[in-house]
Amino acid sequence: MHHLTEGIRRFHNDVFPARAELFRHLATTHRPGTLFISCSDARVVPELITQQDPGELFVIRTAGNLVPAYASGVDGVAASIEYAVAVLGVSDIIVCGHSACGAMTALVERHDLTALPSIADWLRHADASRARTEPAAENDVSALVRENVLAQLANLATHPSVARARARETVRLHGWIFDIATGAVDDVTPVTERPAALTAV
Repeated sequence: MHHLTEGIRRFHNDVFPARAELFRHLATTHRPGTLFISCSDARVVPELITQQDPGELFVIRTAGNLVPAYASGVDGVAASIEYAVAVLGVSDIIVCGHSACGAMTALVERHDLTALPSIADWLRHADASRARTEPAAENDVSALVRENVLAQLANLATHPSVARARARETVRLHGWIFDIATGAVDDVTPVTERPAALTAV
């Protein structure tokens, strides 16, 4: 814990004073333009990867960057998506997978999750991702990571707030994959979702 409390001290003494005006503005304003859905993996830091200031990204992090298809009932992911789209009015939603994803690795390597029932249940939201992966690539983690991003974009589109915003053309969906070793970001957004000017990152 000491490194965390020391980090807070450095933030308060060294970082915050230089950004005090920004934080004063943010104290009464919350208008992020982008919903960024990423994996909970500690190596994936959306604000660092995109070089965005506080207040610019609304972030949802889940194991495997999974987005359950819409269903009635209590769902924190669905509630956060609805808030970002219907209340905050984000104009872009990014689902970002990453290299060496532990969740996708567990599926590819068929890890025994008997003792981890919550994880096993959660990873069932990747069933469509596995079904989309070509048989020749079923043992390739990177192939599953890619197909998983595409499958989660499809799940995202089932959420009523997203469907309404897409019908009004007020929100765009994007799929990215972050490579931890190189820092590269690959844009895997389906061609049908891409604006004419969008190219791979």
